Amino acid sequence: MKSMNPEHQEKRYESTRIGLNHTALKRAFADNMFYVLGRFPIVASKHDRYLALAYTVRDRLLHHWIDSAQHYLESNSRTVCYLSAEFMLGPHLSNNLLNLGIYEEVKKAIEELGLDLEDLLEQEEEPGLGNGGLGRLAACYLDSLATLQVPCIGYGIRYEFGIFDQIIRDGWQIEMTDKWLRFGNPWEIPHPEIAFDIKLGGHTEAYHDDIGRYRVRWVPERVVKGSAYDTPIAGYRVHTANFLRLWQAQACESFDFQAFNIGDYYGAVDEKVYSENITKVLYPNDEPNAGKELRLQQQYFFVSCTLQDLIRIYRQKEVRLDGFHRKFAIQLNDTHPAIAIAELMRLFVDEHNMAWDQAWHITENTFGYTNHTLLSEALEKWPVDLFQRLFPRHVEIIYEINHRFLEHVRIRFPGDNERLARMSIIDESGDRSLRMANLACIGSHAINGVSELHTNLLREEVLQDFHQLWPERFSNKTNGVTPRRFIALSNPRLALLLDRALGKGWIKNLEKLKTLEAVADDGEFQQMWRLVKRDNKNLLAKRILERTGITVDPDSMFDIQVKRIHEYKRQHLNILHIITLYRRIIRGQAGDIPSRTCIFAGKAAPSYTMAKLIIKLINSVAYVVNNDPAVGDRLKVVFLPDFNVKNAQRIYPAADLSEQISTAGKEASGTGNMKLSMNGALTIGTLDGANIEIREEVGPENFFLFGLSADQVRETKASGYRPRKIYDDNPPLMEALDLIASGFFSHGDPQLFTPLINDLLNHDEYMVLADYDAYIACQDEVSRVYHDQHRWTHMSIMNVAHMGKFSSDRAIHEYCEEIWKVKPVPVPLRKTSSAN
Repeated sequence: MKSMNPEHQEKRYESTRIGLNHTALKRAFADNMFYVLGRFPIVASKHDRYLALAYTVRDRLLHHWIDSAQHYLESNSRTVCYLSAEFMLGPHLSNNLLNLGIYEEVKKAIEELGLDLEDLLEQEEEPGLGNGGLGRLAACYLDSLATLQVPCIGYGIRYEFGIFDQIIRDGWQIEMTDKWLRFGNPWEIPHPEIAFDIKLGGHTEAYHDDIGRYRVRWVPERVVKGSAYDTPIAGYRVHTANFLRLWQAQACESFDFQAFNIGDYYGAVDEKVYSENITKVLYPNDEPNAGKELRLQQQYFFVSCTLQDLIRIYRQKEVRLDGFHRKFAIQLNDTHPAIAIAELMRLFVDEHNMAWDQAWHITENTFGYTNHTLLSEALEKWPVDLFQRLFPRHVEIIYEINHRFLEHVRIRFPGDNERLARMSIIDESGDRSLRMANLACIGSHAINGVSELHTNLLREEVLQDFHQLWPERFSNKTNGVTPRRFIALSNPRLALLLDRALGKGWIKNLEKLKTLEAVADDGEFQQMWRLVKRDNKNLLAKRILERTGITVDPDSMFDIQVKRIHEYKRQHLNILHIITLYRRIIRGQAGDIPSRTCIFAGKAAPSYTMAKLIIKLINSVAYVVNNDPAVGDRLKVVFLPDFNVKNAQRIYPAADLSEQISTAGKEASGTGNMKLSMNGALTIGTLDGANIEIREEVGPENFFLFGLSADQVRETKASGYRPRKIYDDNPPLMEALDLIASGFFSHGDPQLFTPLINDLLNHDEYMVLADYDAYIACQDEVSRVYHDQHRWTHMSIMNVAHMGKFSSDRAIHEYCEEIWKVKPVPVPLRKTSSAN
């Protein structure tokens, strides 16, 4: 047989591995099915076929990633390092098909193989690496950094079991183990050779080195190992691919053969169990002390692995660490990674013999800190005795940082001892604790909030002392979300309509959506807009029926509140409106209101009793309302279980009304409000978080505003807020609360919701009763406007037209310009990959 020409062999190899036409993709699919999975078509399961396709796409993605890594190394580029305890990535396959520009070719290849692409996409397990907005924001930012061609490494934890899977049983949330890795993860690349020892516990020993310098040695009680797993992150239609590096904990010695030989079978694997527990679960319950300890170990584990890795990367080309802060810009995504400041000082001073002042200069100029909360309980504080037991050397370093910092404060504000107490890293009131937000502020050259209101409240209240000391460090970086996932992938019908109206450039420049203003009143365009929304509502209605057994009318208004369940987000205010509306319908007092389907989704923290009770209340009200023949289809209530990125992508496009009703001054920003508005939902909301900026952008006439402002909330509380008086003076509110308290929604059990009712009547921390009247009036206005479909559609189009500010591309551009001082580094397309 005639041998194949070498050039032809090379061409065929490249076509199979990196070719982008449907013929090459089909061949690659078959190769991966055979050589990677060891399957042939007749016995292959749906999941096998998904894996074969995932590996096919990953081959093309790796070509981008290796070229990017090589180019960054050669150009010695400045790199952003994004440290986050959460990365809520969502499914990879569809996102990579979109960003690589091969969606249609892959679809054609899969169809020619007799398969359904949508069917294969459904097989992907969503990585359970996040709980909510914090982790999803981090994922959006990785997408934008790659799209804007900015060198970046995301760093986090490879949780074996992620955020729990939620099922609803008898109306209650039940948490199920999220086994997202049970079938493997085709998108990650293990790097066992990139591993670091992480010390825990023990004690410190002071000594003098050979030239007489004072030194400290940390003698740990135990050591665990952190091993790297990398996931490439593709930019949209560019050759850049950055990566997310996640750390998994392992035992340095996973099996004690001597213990096993003497019959101590549990003892033989004790180190393995202890070590692997560190990365076992996302956010272990920190109510018990053991949970607190594990959570703190998680935070230290991933930042220590990260910083050791960055030093390793830096020393590939440099010997001295003087320029570390010029090579890396490290962003702390909230306080979870704040211990990185003390750890970098330890590595510089103890491990690399750097003088304290030089080490501090580099550390301070390396870190930036993003604050994500105004809630005092979310500003992390750790008991000093726990910190001392786990990290004795870090406590010494933090004491030294604190001592030097407070000396600086004393000079600036002489005689102000109360200020010193507030700004100290050590909280001396009660049991001594470490304030991680204070450490983050002291050790970072830049501090930012995530909406204009949030940043102003940081400056004026939460971090007021630090702002008075260093006003130049503070800035606002309003959050943003990626339009690639939350329009192009989530809402392909809307994306196609936008392509036809605007061209394809909007997906990388969301400001181009403003052109929609010109067609906001065009009858034909409005009709196409409503058809897109109707199709999306049909799809969600089908999903609701599959998951809950509830039939909903796609022609009804889809009134949607989907987010983490928390009292300050006020899902119970929404329920009070539903009960009020229900009673009006029963009495025949509802008038000609439009039919409404109220859809909730979200998870409550497993230990958050009140939030779980709110979920039970939603489902209890739903049961009564949905089964009352006097109501029919005029009002339906749905709780859609297991809210995650995949389910969010189904919900956002179908929303008519977006419920953003948190207590003013409590939500830092919110990103669900942006995603819903991007998909044409109108917002009913308070002046909280990014709602304020959304209203400014879309226009007050295209936003349903109600409720107290943050200033009014403070004034009302200061003047002696009495929620029971509001209850006594408001008959509809009294009726709604009394129905709940009577057992009407709990099969006659009057005790079930007593904790919730008592809290509202006697405390009402989140001003639910104070805002009730204004909320009901605003909802009545929503109903009136919805009847006028021309006006409603105009408002919907205007919302989408003014979403440019809320792209994560804009947010990342601001971070790059104002905090990280980093420029794009376009990656050239090489003729062959480095592997060749």
